[in-house]
Amino acid sequence: MDFTPTEEQTAARDLAARIFGDLATPERLAAAGTGSDAETWKALCAAGLVAAVADTGLLGLVLLLEEQGRTTAQVPFAASCVYGLLAVSAHGSPELRERLLPGIGDGTAVVCGAVFEPGGVQADAAGRLSGVVPVVPWLRDATHVLVADDRRRLWLVRTADARCAPVELTAPWAAGRLTLDGTPGEPVGGADAYDDVLATARTAFAGLQAGVCAGSLARAVEHTNTREQFGRPLAAKQGVQLRAADAYMDTEAIRVTAYEAAWRRDEGLAYATHALTAAWWASEAGQRVVHTGQHLHGGTGADLEHPVHRHFLWGRQLDAYLGCGSEVLQELGELIASGEEET
Repeated sequence: MDFTPTEEQTAARDLAARIFGDLATPERLAAAGTGSDAETWKALCAAGLVAAVADTGLLGLVLLLEEQGRTTAQVPFAASCVYGLLAVSAHGSPELRERLLPGIGDGTAVVCGAVFEPGGVQADAAGRLSGVVPVVPWLRDATHVLVADDRRRLWLVRTADARCAPVELTAPWAAGRLTLDGTPGEPVGGADAYDDVLATARTAFAGLQAGVCAGSLARAVEHTNTREQFGRPLAAKQGVQLRAADAYMDTEAIRVTAYEAAWRRDEGLAYATHALTAAWWASEAGQRVVHTGQHLHGGTGADLEHPVHRHFLWGRQLDAYLGCGSEVLQELGELIASGEEET
C-alpha cells in the first residue's frame, strides 16, 4: 500500500484548500443559511476540480473532501462526484457517459443519491419508478438523482420529472423529499453496481468526515491555546491535552481507513470490508471528535453561531448518513463471516 498522493492529486488538493479557505468563510456560510454556496461551487467547477476526479480517482476525491470538511463548505461536491461522475463512469452506458459526464464536470449537471435505504421505490417493466424517499441530501441543487429500487437496481432520474420538496436536516445540506409517481428512470449498471456505489459513497463521506473532524480539532486547539484560566492557557492543562490527543488519534484513524479503502478501489482490489471499516470509524470516532471539539470550547461551544458548532452538526449528520456504528459493524461482520467480499 502506498497512500502518497501523486503530483496531480497534490495539486488538486492544494487548489481545493485555497478555494475553500478563501470562499467558505464563517460569514459566508452563515449568510447561505441552509442552502448551498453557489459562488464556491462555481469556483470549484471553473477550476476543474470536479472533472479532475475522473483522473485522480477515489483517493483524489477523498483528499479534496478532506479540504471541504475542514471548512464545512456548503457545496454538493461529494454527492455529485460519487453518485454522478464516479457512478456513471464505472456503470453508465457509453451514451450516458458521453451525455452526462461533461455537464457534471463543469457543474451544469448536479447529481445526488437516494441509495442508502432501498425499499421505498419500485420499478415497473418499463423502467418507471414509484415511491417516496423521505430525505435526499442536496436534492434541492440536483438536476439528477441516482435512485436504488427495492431490488437494489440503480436508476438515474431527472429531478424535473419528479416532485421535490425541501427538508431541513441537522446540517445545512439543501436536502429534499423525493416523490416518484411513474417517473421515468434510466438504468445504471448491472447487479454489482449498487454494492460498488454504496462502498464508494461510504469511503468518500468518511473522507469528508475526516476533514470535518480535523477542522473541529484545529479550532479547539486554537481556542485552548489562546484562552487563559488562572493565568495559564487551557491547553496547558493535562485533561485538555488528553482529550485533544484522543481526538487526534480518532481523526487519523478515520483518515487512514478512508485512504486505504479509496486506494484499493483505485487499484481494482476488493474493498467492501475496507469501506465498511472506514464508515465505522467515521461514525463512531467522528461523533467523539466533534463532541470533543465543542466541549473544549467550554461555554463558547454552546453558541449556535460559533463556527465549531457547524462542525458538530456536520459530524453528527455524517454519522447518521453513513449508517450508525452498530449497523455498519453488523454488516461488516456478516460480510467477513460469509467470506464473499464483493468489490
